[in-house]
Amino acid sequence: MKGFLIALQFLTRLPGPRLKVSGEEFARSMRWFPAVGLVVGLLVAGATWVGALADPWVAALAGLGVWVWVTGALHLDGLGDVADAMGAAHKDRSRMLAVLADPHAGSFAVVAIGMQLLAKLVLLHGVVEQGALLPLIAIPLAARIGPLVWTRWLPPLHEGLGARFRDAVGTSHLLLWVVFLLIAVWFAPALAVTLPLVILWGLWIRQSLGGISGDGHGAGIEMVETGLLLALLVGGKIG
Repeated sequence: MKGFLIALQFLTRLPGPRLKVSGEEFARSMRWFPAVGLVVGLLVAGATWVGALADPWVAALAGLGVWVWVTGALHLDGLGDVADAMGAAHKDRSRMLAVLADPHAGSFAVVAIGMQLLAKLVLLHGVVEQGALLPLIAIPLAARIGPLVWTRWLPPLHEGLGARFRDAVGTSHLLLWVVFLLIAVWFAPALAVTLPLVILWGLWIRQSLGGISGDGHGAGIEMVETGLLLALLVGGKIG
């Protein structure tokens, strides 16, 4: 349970007890990332449901607002850093890595974050109009299985946050969350695209950056969440 509380404090802005955390305990908390995603999903779905009492666009805005607030825009920050790094990739690898480590947001970051927020807003509106609010609970959970896969599969980009998690996630932890995902797929078949999306992001990040980092995890979570919203919307149209 301590691992869950550590992950909850790291990935969200939700209040919690003060904890003394060792480096090893912090790394092991990654096993609980999908559980934190479930908490995020419950809050997002709840806000969207309340907003839907007024209007689908209000619902989408409420859901997105809670999504950004509860995560503290942590993953959006990673997306922005990766976008800035790719903007500098045409120069040389050392410049790309320097930009990735720079905490300041450049023009590529601003555009990427703006487009991501717009995409989620529009997709949430479509999902609300279809009345598919329940699967929203599982989307953040599913997306946070991605870091467990990437940290096991990809080499760490540098000795930072991404490298710290590498040896903390075992095969058993990954399989446990895959089982939860399969249960969710039974109720919401659109979530079946989770693993393909996770694999595609892993392939892209390895080809583009050469390895995984904290920013790569955050950006990947954002991309998988958006992909799942799109799959949920398209699945509803087809169904």
